[in-house]
Amino acid sequence: MDITERELSDPWEGFLFAPARGSDVGVLVLAGSSGRIERERARILAQQGFTALAMRWFGGPGQSPGICEVPLETFTAAVDFLRLGGAHRIGILGTSKGAEAALLTAVYDPRVDVAIALSPTSRVWCNVGPGRDGEHHPYRSSWTWRERPLPFVPMDDSWAPTEPDSGPVAIRGWYELSERTFAHSLSLAEIPVEAARADLVLVAGGDDAMWPSLTFAEQIAQRRRSAGATVRLIARDDAGHRPRLPGESPASESHHFKYGGTPEADALLGKAAWPHILDLLGGEGSLAPAG
Repeated sequence: MDITERELSDPWEGFLFAPARGSDVGVLVLAGSSGRIERERARILAQQGFTALAMRWFGGPGQSPGICEVPLETFTAAVDFLRLGGAHRIGILGTSKGAEAALLTAVYDPRVDVAIALSPTSRVWCNVGPGRDGEHHPYRSSWTWRERPLPFVPMDDSWAPTEPDSGPVAIRGWYELSERTFAHSLSLAEIPVEAARADLVLVAGGDDAMWPSLTFAEQIAQRRRSAGATVRLIARDDAGHRPRLPGESPASESHHFKYGGTPEADALLGKAAWPHILDLLGGEGSLAPAG
């Protein structure tokens, strides 16, 4: 399929990919705390018949340098952009902190039809990195809505990694400790996914070494089902934090973090999720092969 590519610089940095003959389905593509623009993932979605916008949502001009009190209006403005471009059906695909943003945007913006959360969390966590003031502490919410910070779970800084100082670190235990330490904060920080009109697709690996995304995904699914709302959960016990969709390059190695899983398991998880993603986004993409 012939696609067009356009680089964006205003109101945010990013890339817009679209089938040459157009599409009425628009997908917002969000990375996690890496801060990168998911250009390859957006291109793959465009090749399936969707308009795909990959944007930088922190760390860019005029944005918070870290994931600290990022306005959810950042993402609702991107929905505006896709709709003005002719999209009648809107999806958001996010990974990790981007999945957190995708789920929250679906809660607060009823125009979102599909939220696809890869390695998600079931609750709002504190900032990752500094806010506009350059400070990391005290901990603050990752997000705001209408200029009000959302309730969040802070991190317990008494945690220490078990790995040698010279190697990459698994930080899942930090999140699990913080849940126990701040148990009183969990209920207020829960993402009210039952309020989202959107269909949800959750993709998680049981060997995630960054945070317990499969446990989180199961909590989200239970919350949706208890409310009689739809949800699809695709999981593999041996996959890690970075599922790879068909056609994507393998994730690069990190010198800082352990992500869990294996390249093979992460690819198999993405392959299993792919038909569900295409099906719920709809359009010509739903007719494409799963692998």
